[in-house]
Amino acid sequence: MAGVTDAPFRDIAIQCGADYGISEMVTSQISLWQSKKTQPRLKSHFIEQPKIIQIAGASADVIRDAASASQALHADAIEINMGCPAKKVCNVLAGSALLQNEKLVAEILTAAVNSVGIPVYLKTRLGWDHQTKNILRIAQLAEDCGIQALAIHGRTRSDFYNGHAEYDLIAQVKQLVKIKVFANGDITTPEKACEVLHITGCDGLYIGRGALGKPWLFQQIRDYLGTGSYQEYDKKFIHQYMLQHLELIQQHYAGIAGVRFARKHVKWYLQENRLVFGDAVSLFEKFAQLDSAALQLEFIAQL
Repeated sequence: MAGVTDAPFRDIAIQCGADYGISEMVTSQISLWQSKKTQPRLKSHFIEQPKIIQIAGASADVIRDAASASQALHADAIEINMGCPAKKVCNVLAGSALLQNEKLVAEILTAAVNSVGIPVYLKTRLGWDHQTKNILRIAQLAEDCGIQALAIHGRTRSDFYNGHAEYDLIAQVKQLVKIKVFANGDITTPEKACEVLHITGCDGLYIGRGALGKPWLFQQIRDYLGTGSYQEYDKKFIHQYMLQHLELIQQHYAGIAGVRFARKHVKWYLQENRLVFGDAVSLFEKFAQLDSAALQLEFIAQL
């Protein structure tokens, strides 16, 4: 998730029980990799192992070059994004727009797999819209092209994030292919994680939006799957990770960029933990007025 699941967030998520993190989606135009926007997205911290870089593009040639460049940056694996529903991505026929052209999908996946000596994964959706759900063909095609793992969001592109994720087709994919399959979409509680694994039979779960403001969801899921119960964390625990997350953000981004990224993550923390902190709207209105990292850290420290 570009602009959200950055290196600071992934560090916190891994500390809170995630197996690994995947980079924010980056353009496959490697000439842009030195830009102020893309450079932070390619960074990972010492805690992040394995290092997986997610790339998006609309042609086999640019994906091939980006895959090779990712390997040169010591990536342990590469993930190709064919699931992003954003208009600006789909308008250049990248992301989930590629699901409309299965021939091009095959060309891109083959080019990526043949250009590197590390695993290549695919992140995608059920299809472009409800009339063209082609995930079964895409999954078989991916396996045939040498993709080693497949993550599927249980919506079409036309759904964006509206309605509810569907898992039945993901279960069919799991029965169809021999490669690892991961389910994604609407996994916001340990109980939901257990339900999705039961429905799909998948090898694991991808969780993004569901962990915003509560990265300890990963550990809660681990505990629930292992013991049937999980801990609800207290204010001291939540406060500790909020502060650490803010400090990581300020270290990762320069100047005002860090202040801006901190705002959205603090908003999620306050919203998800309103029973702990009280009036999330009022608190965030005050926080949003702060224009320096020092003031932000001071504010959170006093909660």
